[in-house]
Amino acid sequence: MGRLPAAYDLTGRAAVVTGAGSPTGIGYAVARLLGDLGASVLLGSTTPRVHERARELREGGAIAEGLVGDLTRAEDAAALVGAAVTRFGRLDILVAAAGMVSVSDPDYLEGDLAGTPPERWSASLARNLDTAYLVSRAALPHLRASGAGRVVLVSSVSGAVMAMRGEVAYGTAKAALVGLARSLAVDEAPHGMTVNAVAPGWIATGSQTPAEVAQGVRTPVGRSGTADEVAAAVGWLCGPGAAYVTGQLLVVDGGNSVAEERA
Repeated sequence: MGRLPAAYDLTGRAAVVTGAGSPTGIGYAVARLLGDLGASVLLGSTTPRVHERARELREGGAIAEGLVGDLTRAEDAAALVGAAVTRFGRLDILVAAAGMVSVSDPDYLEGDLAGTPPERWSASLARNLDTAYLVSRAALPHLRASGAGRVVLVSSVSGAVMAMRGEVAYGTAKAALVGLARSLAVDEAPHGMTVNAVAPGWIATGSQTPAEVAQGVRTPVGRSGTADEVAAAVGWLCGPGAAYVTGQLLVVDGGNSVAEERA
């Protein structure tokens, strides 16, 4: 295998990827790609299956470890970051992919406004927004020290670009991730850090429902996307070649959000 182009080469860099427990999920696809590009990767998840994902990466030649934690808790977010710095000696990349649904808590927390009491609202924002805030805050000193830190927040077209029926809390949280990315991008640019968000559309993961598969067929591309296709966008934003791209929302949805006609 030849040397990677400099724009994509992550050799010597260390990354944390949250939400990386599912073998079919976006987080794991991102972790796998970052490992292929040369980064050392610490994978985070709410369940012990993350250790299997880390083992798979090691078997593929990457330097990888897994850690179980609940990133709605500040102490668990700090532990995840601390484990990466202890293991790798540095932290250069953070990809916050945790959110939507968790194997440890399969409630999607969906509902319209009338059907979303305060406790469900708070739980959804904790899962989909606070997790990114807490891990980003814990990682910030190390990303600043890197001098070329990269943060990518996995948002969604839901909330950030479009809206789904009965997803008021989820849509709010995912839209807020874009505001978080832009605010961090402005504040942290003097430290050489870039902060961006990626908004996947209909993606064929293990949690995709039959109704979502049907929606994917109606996109201009005619199918759902893959986790690897989202990971490719994230991987580029994490690389040296994206050093002048910050505060942006990169939509990965097969053209769904720009098509006026569905028939």
